[in-house]
Amino acid sequence: MKDRSKSIFGNVMPDAVFNNACKSKENYIKKYGDDSKKDYPLILEDNKQLGDILGIKNVRIAGSMVEANAGFDEEKGIVVGNIRMGFGHYRISMAIASAARHLGYTPYWLDLNSFPQTTCTKVISAQNDMYSLGSRISGKSKVFNKLIWEPVNYDVFKQLAYNASDQKNAELMAPIYKNIPKDIPVVATHVWPSQAAVHAGMKYVVNAIPDNWPMALHLSEGALHTVQTRSSYQGYRTLNGMALNKVLKEMPASDIRYTGHYIDHELVSNIEQDCKRRLERAGNKEPMRFLLTIGGAGAQKEIFAAILKYLIPHIKKGRCCVYVNVGDYKNVWDELRSEIPELIGISVEHFDDWQDTKDFAGRALDKRVEGVHAFYHSDIFEAVYCTNLLMRSCDVLVTKPSELAFYPVPKLFIKRVGGHEKWGAIHSAEIGDGTLEQRDIPHTIQMLRLFLKDKGLLEDMCESIVANKKAGIYDGAYKAVELAFELREK
Repeated sequence: MKDRSKSIFGNVMPDAVFNNACKSKENYIKKYGDDSKKDYPLILEDNKQLGDILGIKNVRIAGSMVEANAGFDEEKGIVVGNIRMGFGHYRISMAIASAARHLGYTPYWLDLNSFPQTTCTKVISAQNDMYSLGSRISGKSKVFNKLIWEPVNYDVFKQLAYNASDQKNAELMAPIYKNIPKDIPVVATHVWPSQAAVHAGMKYVVNAIPDNWPMALHLSEGALHTVQTRSSYQGYRTLNGMALNKVLKEMPASDIRYTGHYIDHELVSNIEQDCKRRLERAGNKEPMRFLLTIGGAGAQKEIFAAILKYLIPHIKKGRCCVYVNVGDYKNVWDELRSEIPELIGISVEHFDDWQDTKDFAGRALDKRVEGVHAFYHSDIFEAVYCTNLLMRSCDVLVTKPSELAFYPVPKLFIKRVGGHEKWGAIHSAEIGDGTLEQRDIPHTIQMLRLFLKDKGLLEDMCESIVANKKAGIYDGAYKAVELAFELREK
């Protein structure tokens, strides 16, 4: 098989870059071992949290070959390859699974970061820990953010040299795919599951690229790349800026497709009705509903606190209400309550009760909601999908411009975590379903005030969301799944 660290889409890597890539792999082997010759027996299990909603079956390592479940549906099965690194990649995977189920397929959830006995998971966990730490520090230190975090996320990850190392490291992740039938299509929502699938010999791989800032980090030669925006298509097609100012050999047209945003079927199919409800609530002067959702790195507590302090007087007057999803970071809510004692008297806690969360989200579609409702779930699936459930009944989603920037709900963007995220906010503002990024707390408060006093802002975003749906902008998850099966049909 071609060594994908030596040449990337015909662009030959310098010897120094290739040697560094090999050293990176060797260092991980020294730390975590090399299990490339291991034969991991696999078993399929119903996903207890989202199996009834998205039809997900988890892929797990069995205790022995005797226990292995060879029940992959080779005709209708599709592997959704992902890792937990923040919440965004899980969120895209949920959208892919939702679309797959709607189209009549069975989604197999393969999280490469969920097999602690493997070299693969050990490598990913080490990098995930470093990324989460960097995200949290960047939210607290302007100097760290400016001198280290922004350049790393914006420029370092953009270079082909970084992709060369990732490709070499991904060779250590391939063993997980060994006992998956090679004809089953794979849609990967992070580049490592895509690269690993290609290294493992999976025949039909779609690399669903996140964000709106082209980076070599996301390249997985041998897979079909999908992107959510037209500008991303141009950047990836030409590999623009991925070797500083050098003009590179471009990616072949057959290796990349524009699909639109990766969004769950449950959200896309209800866009018109949900926007109609938002406008009716505004017309009836019901409390405006803000959904605050913290990211997987848990780095935004200070901004949340400022928002809640501003909104509490309006909450008490019945002008607005707030959903707060702290994901699996209960400490964030504890710190908010400690810092803002007024929360205690006006909040309801929905903690680690998945049925209660689902019931609340269902009632909120048509019932009046007041006060503050806090949500915490220790389970990662529940922590992430809670936001999906709540966004249908919210009026404004308050979030950093990460993967949620692409969702069909009015959005107020707070300060980004990493320079790559800013382009999500720019794209959203240009298609009319979100604000520009508010880089500090005073500007965030200004936008909250505008939403509360000017219902035209909400109306315009709802109209744009409905128009965007008609244009197919939110159809990316369906198209990614369809493309995966089209690869097999060729």
